[in-house]
Amino acid sequence: MKATRLKTSLSALFCGVLIAATALLAVGCGNQSQQEPESSAVESISSTSSDVTAIGQGKTTFLFSVIDETGAETQFAVHTDKTIVGEALQELGLIDGEEGPYGLYVKKVNGITADAEKDGKYWAFRINGEYATAGVDSTEIKSGDVYSFQVENV
Repeated sequence: MKATRLKTSLSALFCGVLIAATALLAVGCGNQSQQEPESSAVESISSTSSDVTAIGQGKTTFLFSVIDETGAETQFAVHTDKTIVGEALQELGLIDGEEGPYGLYVKKVNGITADAEKDGKYWAFRINGEYATAGVDSTEIKSGDVYSFQVENV
């Protein structure tokens, strides 16, 4: 009789411990990841680096980098309400070019001209350091992406 009572008590205790552990695990593993708003992420980068210039106004913020032919880099935290990278950059006067058969042919970035026909150099549009597969005038702004133009030789 005592053995049965002991087994029952131990089973009840074990079940209680198991339930408590499950409850703690469920609370501890709850979805606690809080995604930082896009603008806050850029502002935190901006505040830690004096080399990033904030430009424009709007709800959406993205990082934009200009790398000239010497390799010097200028960074911007672009604030805009536009949804297309090219529209935002043109609105702020950061890029300029002419319409061609494949979209906007960017010849001037941040006041620096690179024209393949005149000087054998061009502006390469990149997303996260990789050549973009679409033109700047058709690329939608995506949270977390860094957009850049870099002078390249033809």
